[in-house]
Amino acid sequence: MPPTPAPLTPAPANAPVRLLETTELAQDWTRLSKTRFELRARDQRLLVTTREIYHLGDGAAVLLYHPRRGTVLLTRQFRLPAFLTGCADGLLIETCAGLLDGEDPADCVRREAQEEVGLRVQRPQAVFQAYMSPGSVTQKLHCFCAEYEDGPLPAGGGLADEGEDIEVLEMPLREALASVYDGRIQDGKTIMLLLHAALVGLEGLSAQRLPTLADPAAAAQPASVVAPAG
Repeated sequence: MPPTPAPLTPAPANAPVRLLETTELAQDWTRLSKTRFELRARDQRLLVTTREIYHLGDGAAVLLYHPRRGTVLLTRQFRLPAFLTGCADGLLIETCAGLLDGEDPADCVRREAQEEVGLRVQRPQAVFQAYMSPGSVTQKLHCFCAEYEDGPLPAGGGLADEGEDIEVLEMPLREALASVYDGRIQDGKTIMLLLHAALVGLEGLSAQRLPTLADPAAAAQPASVVAPAG
């Protein structure tokens, strides 16, 4: 049976693009579609092309950091796509992150920190948003930072019914940055957040008063975490 055409999302009236046809290719964990569209080039030529789009929902990630100790809290878990494309053991070091599933981005990172490392994030601080692979994936990632406090840390976390086995790693920011450049850390969101922390410093993260994208009312509050969750 041929794929079923999907409804088109109209483009704004002043946009240089006109959507012509969208066809559903797959609908399982998420959706894969193919869209044919017209694009008005800068020289006014009309370009007609087709792109396959993976409709992965928006997500959120949080870098947990301890300014006095100069450390960050990361996770390590198996990622099948990484294993299939050359990562020998498939294990990637990452920040806590997950899909929004209809949540506010700040609520998402609170939930993910609880599930993955056993910490309750009180005031995550939004720092930037990024399209992770805009050539073929719709996902926008909301990136946050939050402090964690002294106290025992769990050895691991994750949800067994989602096939997760997550190791919790605490390391100096300096070591984490070295891991970016020697290839031990290859996850994009993690690299972006670590380089942001390097740019402003961990003490600078604590002192920052950036506008909070997801919750403007929280922008005046320093980021913090209470640990561990009981």
